[in-house]
Amino acid sequence: MTGDQAVGTRDKTILWEAEFNPKVRTYWLLSGALVLLATVVGIPLLPFWFLFGYPLTDRYLKHMRCVLTTGTLEVSKGMFVRVEKTVPLDKITGIGLVHGPIMRYYDLRALSVETAGQSSAGALVKLIGVVDTEAFRQAVLDQRDKVVAALAGGEAAPVALPATGGGDQVELLTEIRDAIHRIEGRLPERAEG
Repeated sequence: MTGDQAVGTRDKTILWEAEFNPKVRTYWLLSGALVLLATVVGIPLLPFWFLFGYPLTDRYLKHMRCVLTTGTLEVSKGMFVRVEKTVPLDKITGIGLVHGPIMRYYDLRALSVETAGQSSAGALVKLIGVVDTEAFRQAVLDQRDKVVAALAGGEAAPVALPATGGGDQVELLTEIRDAIHRIEGRLPERAEG
């Protein structure tokens, strides 16, 4: 991660380019083998999976890229079908971490990015094997907060909500409050223009 950068939504300064743990290939191989074992038809295919799976997963890993810039999170992956997604940081509503038993054994985490207004169920972006996942996640969230504060005109003072034990309700109210702050921050710009 580079030093302090100026916050700018149009500036494409790279803050962090994620690295991927090579152990993710072994995780993918084991996951594929478990799927093949779960089916009767897949069991005879196991030798072929281990023969061809490692070079395929290696090639897939080489095509994975995730870059945090000052205003976006840019992800590209895929071997035959390339998928490239640019997620504006101010649209990110949550970043989840998943680490199941096999992932924990290989010290891997899955990072899932959810956005406001996404059209499909589940995460918009899901990455497995980012090195230092927790720090990368925190860097994305911190940069998102800076971008949102800049869009709101610098008024990023949090308003305390009462702790009622309804975590989902408080989280929803917090998101609504943040959206209102962003809208209020943009109103003077439109009135002047």
